[in-house]
Amino acid sequence: MEPKKVLFLVGEEFEDIELLYPFYRVMEEGFKPVIAWKEANSKVTGKHGYTVVSDISFKDVRPEDYVALVIPGGRGPEHIRTLEEVKNITRKFFELKKPVAAICHGPQILISANLVKGRKLTSVASIKDDVIAAGGMYIDDSVVVDENLISSRVPSDLPQFASTLIKALKAIK
Repeated sequence: MEPKKVLFLVGEEFEDIELLYPFYRVMEEGFKPVIAWKEANSKVTGKHGYTVVSDISFKDVRPEDYVALVIPGGRGPEHIRTLEEVKNITRKFFELKKPVAAICHGPQILISANLVKGRKLTSVASIKDDVIAAGGMYIDDSVVVDENLISSRVPSDLPQFASTLIKALKAIK
C-alpha cells in the first residue's frame, strides 16, 4: 500500500529548519512528504542555504491526494502568498477539514486566502498585527490548535509543532 502523502508548500527563502524538521518527522512516521513549488523538479533554496527539489508544481496539486498540509515559515510564504494556486490549495484543505500546520510566517498564506477570520492561531510576532487585522484571534503560545489548524511561532517551537502534527496525522484513518 502506498504511504499517505503530506504536502509542503514552499517558496524561495523558506526557513530551512521549519521545512526539514517536520519533513523528516513525517517521513519517520511512515508518511510521504511531498514538496510543492512553482515548478516540479526545481531547486528551491532556503533562507540559510539548504536546497530542496520540488516534487510537484502548485498547478498540479490535487489536495484530495494528501492527508495534510504543512506551511513552513521564513520568507517563503511572503513570496508565494499572492499566487492563486497556493490560495486555492490552502482553501481546499480547509474545505476538506484536513490538518493544516503553519509555522512562523506560514499564516501569511492563510491571511491571503481569507482563512483566519474567527480562528485561534499563533505566528511569529512580526505578523501578529496582520493576523489580528485579518480577524484571527492571536494566542502567544508554542502551539495553538483550532479544529484542523495547527500553528506555531518560531523554530524553537518545532518540537511541539511537529508532535502535534504527528498526533493529527495518526488520528487519520
